[in-house]
Amino acid sequence: MKEAAFYEKLEDGRAHCHLCPHECRIKEKGYGICRTRRVEDGILYAVNYAQVASMGYDPIEKKPLYHFYPGVTIFSMGGNGCNLGCLFCQNWEISQSEVPTRRVEPDRAADLAQQSRSIGIAYTYSEPLVWFEYVLDCARLARGKGLKNVLVTNGLINPEPLQSLLPWIDALNIDVKSMSEEFYKKICKGPLPPVLHTAEVASRSCLVEITNLVIPTLNDSDEDFRRLVDWIAEKLGPDTPLHFSRYFPHYQMEIHSTPVETLMRAWEIAKEKLSYVYVGNLLDRASNSTFCPHCQHLLISRDGYRISKLGLKDGKCSNCGQAVRIIGP
Repeated sequence: MKEAAFYEKLEDGRAHCHLCPHECRIKEKGYGICRTRRVEDGILYAVNYAQVASMGYDPIEKKPLYHFYPGVTIFSMGGNGCNLGCLFCQNWEISQSEVPTRRVEPDRAADLAQQSRSIGIAYTYSEPLVWFEYVLDCARLARGKGLKNVLVTNGLINPEPLQSLLPWIDALNIDVKSMSEEFYKKICKGPLPPVLHTAEVASRSCLVEITNLVIPTLNDSDEDFRRLVDWIAEKLGPDTPLHFSRYFPHYQMEIHSTPVETLMRAWEIAKEKLSYVYVGNLLDRASNSTFCPHCQHLLISRDGYRISKLGLKDGKCSNCGQAVRIIGP
């Protein structure tokens, strides 16, 4: 355990956590909503510090990040816990329950990334923001070794801890599950506005890509897609990559899988205003490849995780010279 950051002690022995918008007031021996912060003798501890539930070496596209060092491998790890309770969670075994963990100190994590010739560390699988203290320590060490740091996150964090973390982060994929506050409260058990704030702030200093899991009857109308696209275009910029991901029944949700036609409709709507739109959980080369937004020349072909960089030269389209927002070689 490690003493948590961003909390205050209360007079009645409780601790008031300020890491995320839930602002949990936790009693002695109790846990916050995320199940990763516990009070002992009036002190709030991050009980998940250095406790790794899953780790491996993944294609960067699996995050998904399509515009950050395409085609490379990145050391990926995650712990137990999450500060949302999405009824459709794809990783509920570690986000909503607990699996056995192993202790991996920050210096060991950085070494594992460096030894594998990974470009860095992706904090993923469950919610890295509730792993805050560990992610921050790992990210500082990784940066010192010339490695990159990537977050795959729900974006639910308060502004002050976000500002302390972002200088060490190079890229984020942020889940924006809906533009409806009612959806967030009912289906995800949390608020929407802080998620949008996180994406907007992060986009000023890091590469941000957005993922939207499309769930039939809940967030799959043309209006849903247009609200999301309009926000991205206005607040993050039209060159921000957007991934529509296909939903499959999981955890506590039994709604049927997303029809392919719905995903392709979302793709077409988004392309009206955004330069880079992708469809995930679906093997379709056209909707997974990257094309020049100016002349539609094929820049990167993706067939599953097989990547071919065909039309890029010095960060520009080799056909028309248009600058392309892709970081890395």
